Amino acid sequence: MQQPVLPPAGPARLHRRHYGMAISFVLMVIIPVLLSAVYIYTRASDQYASYVGFSVRSESAPSPADVLGGLGSLVGVTSSSTSDTDILYKFIQSRDLVERVNARIDLREVWSKAPGDPIFGFNGGPSLEDLVEEWERKVRIHYDSGMIDLRILAFDPVDAQTIANAILEEGGILINRLNDIAREDALRYARDELDRAQDRLREARQEVTEFRNRYQLVDPVADVQGQIGVVTSLQQQLAEQLVGLGLLQANAQPEDPRIGQAELRIQVIRDQIEAERQKFGSTGGEEALSDVVGQFEILTVDRQFAEATYTAALAGFETARAEAVRQSRYLAPYIRPTLAQEAEFPERAKLLLMIAGFLTVLWVIGSLIFYSLRDRR
Repeated sequence: MQQPVLPPAGPARLHRRHYGMAISFVLMVIIPVLLSAVYIYTRASDQYASYVGFSVRSESAPSPADVLGGLGSLVGVTSSSTSDTDILYKFIQSRDLVERVNARIDLREVWSKAPGDPIFGFNGGPSLEDLVEEWERKVRIHYDSGMIDLRILAFDPVDAQTIANAILEEGGILINRLNDIAREDALRYARDELDRAQDRLREARQEVTEFRNRYQLVDPVADVQGQIGVVTSLQQQLAEQLVGLGLLQANAQPEDPRIGQAELRIQVIRDQIEAERQKFGSTGGEEALSDVVGQFEILTVDRQFAEATYTAALAGFETARAEAVRQSRYLAPYIRPTLAQEAEFPERAKLLLMIAGFLTVLWVIGSLIFYSLRDRR
């Protein structure tokens, strides 16, 4: 069985809803875009951009560790976990910098040179907060790999360059201030370390002096060596006398008086050796010479360590003082503040395209919401 043939569709006709969509498009997109174009091309004032780029460079002097090796570790070393560029990046966006630049240049006057442009001109009040808000509009910052790039806008190219120069100078002042604080801290720490090392060396030398006065010995080690030499000499004499006594006993009569004299000399030498050996130990309540030598060696080691510490501390202090007389960190601009030859902003075509696109997206979203609600009923 054949299906019935439907009649052809009639020509498309515009309904009321289609007119409503067209009218809404005109009201929401076309008219605002035209008004924006009129404002942008007739009333928006030209703005000139000044560009500047800089980074923080540093120079470091040789440390005591490079001069004295391991002894340099005795001197405290300070470091910062936050780079100077990070601090400068935050400073450029701070209220403090706005206040400092405004003290040099009347920013309200500079950014109010477009009285017929209420959108791009400065319309804030006398408060600093309004000026900070305008600063965020006019000063753009880009930070990458330790380098900071700025774009400053103004209605006069000289004003834009003047603001850029002021930012550069204030940044240099901040870096110098951070430099001064770091140098003062390093110098104070090095001076404190040197004072402690001096006191320690003075105490160590005083203890050695008191030891020598108490025992009446300049160098107990040398005395011990001399004592050992005496014992060695007596042992050699004892050996010679024993050999001589043996020869007498072999060749002379037992009643020979020389034998008795030789035996007496041998006994005297043995008694002397025993007396010399007893000096190394404690006898009769006197302190043993070995203990005296041990005390002297401990004091000597303490004195040598104090001298090494003092040498390292003195080198650290001299390094800190040499560092304090020169600028170790400085602001290095790789793009000096530029003077614009023609106005780059506002980017009229780009702004108009963005406004048209944004309004079109809003219109499409609104239309979808309208039809969604309409289809639910």
